[in-house]
Amino acid sequence: MTTRPNRPIYLDNQATTACDPRVLAAMLPFFSERFGNPHSAEHAMGRDAEAVVEEARGDIAALIGAEEREIVLTSGATESNNIAIKGAARFAASQGNPRRRIITVATEHKCVLESVGDLAAEGFEPVVLPVGADGLLDPDALRVALEVPTLLVSVMAVNNEIGVIQDLAGLAALARGAGALFHTDAAQAFGKIPLDVGAMGIDLMSISGHKIYAAKGVGALYVRRRPRVRLSPLFSGGGQERGLRSGTLATPLIVGLGTAARLAQAEMAEDAARIAGLRDRMLGALEAALPGLAVNASRSARIAGNLNLTFPAATAEALMRGAPELCVSTGSACSSAEVEPSYVLRALGLSEDAAARTLRIGIGRFTSPADVDAAAAMLIAAHAASHP
Repeated sequence: MTTRPNRPIYLDNQATTACDPRVLAAMLPFFSERFGNPHSAEHAMGRDAEAVVEEARGDIAALIGAEEREIVLTSGATESNNIAIKGAARFAASQGNPRRRIITVATEHKCVLESVGDLAAEGFEPVVLPVGADGLLDPDALRVALEVPTLLVSVMAVNNEIGVIQDLAGLAALARGAGALFHTDAAQAFGKIPLDVGAMGIDLMSISGHKIYAAKGVGALYVRRRPRVRLSPLFSGGGQERGLRSGTLATPLIVGLGTAARLAQAEMAEDAARIAGLRDRMLGALEAALPGLAVNASRSARIAGNLNLTFPAATAEALMRGAPELCVSTGSACSSAEVEPSYVLRALGLSEDAAARTLRIGIGRFTSPADVDAAAAMLIAAHAASHP
């Protein structure tokens, strides 16, 4: 019999992560005694804030093999994706570049799909490529799409729902060989798997803080300097961040993101091995008790902490109702009258019925063996209760 925990068991680390206590400790002084504006470089408090922002910028850059000046600080990956995609398209159009095709993938985050879609109204041609049942983009599909002169290709590094890792280096080589820019939404990859923008041939990379144990509301955009990638800013202001992202920088949040990046640099391999062990432990318990349980997408090209599971009989809604102490997320989004299957699961070829029986489980830095054991027991019990 599983004892009731005195707190929820949190297994939704693809949605957000807890702030690491070391990150919180680094941020706190900048909310109080060290509150200077990093753009007020004419006095000591402003210079103090400027110095820590630049230190954090260096820590972020180091984690992806970039130069400090290639990092533009933003409010998060949604803003970074918008700046990268719309900024690249609008700058190219302003220079008379005739290329209008922008290629992305059916399983991208909504902010990428919407950004690409929005550009249709400005005369660009959005192309959305399918994925296989493993969740991966077929390089041949990209090669064919690139036969039409293309301005930009955007492919996410790690999918937020199914956890698959795309072959960025291979895909970027195809894009650049065809004269297109290559952008990746790395919100789920940054700090969790090794990334090297130079070796991978990446032109633009979007980063988020709250996926790697930093605060919500902070992120970054890598913009290649050699050969230089040019973007038009989305909004006007004081010209901060080399004119690409005006506005006063959020010093405490940036310090936290830099600290999180530095911790990831030191602990990534150890974290990934431990988390993968917990994932396999939980999956083993579930598979032993629930014949017919299916793991969606590639098992090998997959981030350590993700399990996207279709249960044999019970719906995701019933499982979550039966395990209220467990924080996981559903593979479906409920509207008032019906369950609408996730577009990511539909892109894999799952039926509406299978999608309705699917849960995403996200294991993270602060997940314990006791957590995954208790969570597996809760899901097994909830499945049995809903289908006695």
